[in-house]
Amino acid sequence: MLRTDCQASLMLVLRSLLFNIAFYANLIARLVLYLPLLALPRPWLMAAVRDWARSSLWLLRVIAGTKAEFRGLDLMPAGGCIIASKHQSLWETFALLTIAKDPVFVLKRELSWLPFFGWYALKARMIPVDRGKGAPALAAMAKRVGEEIAKGRQIIIFPEGTRRPPGAKPAYKYGVVHLYNTLDVPCLPVALNSGLYWPRRQFIKRPGTIIVQCLPPIPPGLSRLAFRDRVAAEIEEASNRLIAEARQTGGTPAPAHAGVA
Repeated sequence: MLRTDCQASLMLVLRSLLFNIAFYANLIARLVLYLPLLALPRPWLMAAVRDWARSSLWLLRVIAGTKAEFRGLDLMPAGGCIIASKHQSLWETFALLTIAKDPVFVLKRELSWLPFFGWYALKARMIPVDRGKGAPALAAMAKRVGEEIAKGRQIIIFPEGTRRPPGAKPAYKYGVVHLYNTLDVPCLPVALNSGLYWPRRQFIKRPGTIIVQCLPPIPPGLSRLAFRDRVAAEIEEASNRLIAEARQTGGTPAPAHAGVA
């Protein structure tokens, strides 16, 4: 039994190592390959970025044995909307690109300064935000988001601002509330359990199925307090259900935070 467990652990490490090499090699190669697209219209770049995201999901499935299941995609509003997603892992920063027609991320301003990544982010009209500037930063972000919404794009925002371990106490920020209150568009809450299989700040990638659950859109018009409470409650309840489902259906998920029973 001990020998079997050791063999399984070794295979998990080897498959994770191979995937990480393939993932970053694929990323670096495409960052270079896509450079000419910076001189072409933005839709060309967005199509290439979605192709990279799909290739990354394929590598994860084939090498690490980590599949992806997307539920409720029919609930995605037509045209411009806010997609408010749970954030547990690096995984959703590229996987969500595959489910929206013309997505745009709200991201930390510092990321736009990075060579290659920053160039592509600016070309794709991603929206950087300076978290240290408080209300002026929120106003600037809302203005940029409004411009992209008017073009029918889907704004992807992680309401907690940073990755949180599965089951950890939620820490929702004000940004998504400000956007919802400023823009007259629906908000699509998104729950997931990616942190069980691609844990933050960990080398190991665990086999199993990452589930993304799109929830019924929240229509515009709620008060700030009502929206804040509703979006947080719906995302957390659904994410906790997905964590519980993962425990019951096999695979080798990482242990959830003690906050989830």
